Amino acid sequence: MNYPFWDVPFIGSTWVIGAIAIFHVMVSHFAVGGGLYLAMAEYKARKEGRTDWLKHLKKHSYFFLVLTGVYGAVTGVAIWFAIGLAQPEGTSTLIHNFVFGWAIEWVFFIVELTAAAVYYYTWNRIPDRTHQNVGWLYAITSLLTLVIINGILTFMLTPGESWMEVNGTGKEASRFWQAFFNPTYFPSLFMRIAVCCSMAGIFGMLTASRIDSDEKPELKTSLVRWSAGWLFPSFLLMPIFFLWYLSSVPADSKGLLELGITTIGQGTFTQVTRSALVSVMTSATVLAIVYFIAYQRPTDFSFGHAMAIMFIAAAATGSTEYAREMLRKPYVISGHMYSNGVRKSDVEKFNAEGFLKNSPWLKPEERADWQNGTATGERQKDIGHLMFLGQCSSCHTVNGYRPMASLIAGRDATAIQALLETLHKNAAESTYRKYMPPLVGTATERKALAQYLASIGNPSPTH
Repeated sequence: MNYPFWDVPFIGSTWVIGAIAIFHVMVSHFAVGGGLYLAMAEYKARKEGRTDWLKHLKKHSYFFLVLTGVYGAVTGVAIWFAIGLAQPEGTSTLIHNFVFGWAIEWVFFIVELTAAAVYYYTWNRIPDRTHQNVGWLYAITSLLTLVIINGILTFMLTPGESWMEVNGTGKEASRFWQAFFNPTYFPSLFMRIAVCCSMAGIFGMLTASRIDSDEKPELKTSLVRWSAGWLFPSFLLMPIFFLWYLSSVPADSKGLLELGITTIGQGTFTQVTRSALVSVMTSATVLAIVYFIAYQRPTDFSFGHAMAIMFIAAAATGSTEYAREMLRKPYVISGHMYSNGVRKSDVEKFNAEGFLKNSPWLKPEERADWQNGTATGERQKDIGHLMFLGQCSSCHTVNGYRPMASLIAGRDATAIQALLETLHKNAAESTYRKYMPPLVGTATERKALAQYLASIGNPSPTH
């Protein structure tokens, strides 16, 4: 516990990241797919002599530049800020292991942003062929940013046996490529490319919906239908990519999803299964609206329809990303680091020496009581509070998201102590093992945590 803990009341740090990520993922995937959309649309328009398309594409490219170059970039920085505060140990691991990967990604990102700006501001100012090439340059570099970031994201679920063999030896950098091209790299890459194409079509329909159906019915029909066509191949291929992806995830992670499916008749769902079902249903809803309204009746396709698709797509994106995150439970980096930032290799050390031994956040008098095992009363609860912040608060709040006060309400300190001992032992048959990290620390620290939890679960009238 060498980093200060970022305590976000009610929603917890998890949902700060989630709230930013839902919108950033949509925009970042649009940035990749939308670049290809613009380049292909311009090529089609020039080949067919569609000057009306070119006028619309100039407006669409402005919307594209503002949304991806400003909002997308700002939310990207916001995610870095949020994960650095919420998961400092995990973020540090990713930076140290993929420092050159991040550097390469930023080179592509700078070229991508520059190309997007040049593309918009040079409409009708440079030769058509040159302008088209700028569009292709953007499309290629934006795809390359996805190629890089995908390897780092998939590493968190499937680091691969090769990297795990040298984990903790200081030689992790020697297995950079094995960690990068990990078991889920390619299925995830193709899934994300399919999503990128879908987002390109959805945002394309959004701007096309603003075209007046009475004044330009043919233009609106052609653009709405062409944009809708970007979704159909993606939705047809997605199940194949998803099954490929599932075949590559670890058995324990796959078990979380399968458990909810096998008990679906009883109404018992795991969080992963629930999120996956929401993703499937919302995606199917998007497809139905796009086909029966946008494609079949393009002149009736309104801005309201487009926004409805956008909101449903956001729900699909959020549930899919949530399911992907939950598949890693109880880890933030599978097999290496638990979701509370405790490395698997450090569990025995913390159990023997204590979780708070080297913590700079203990006051001198608290450290003395901790070392002597003499902490009582409020001081004991203060030590328990530090244990809670360090090992529980990455997933739980006191009275908000996954509220600890409600989960342990009605249990006395003895019952809570028994629960903590179960979490500490982390037995193979434990039902908590699939979702929660083992509780580490000495008996004194666990007792202090029990006292703190008892105080928030059963507060005294003056508490």
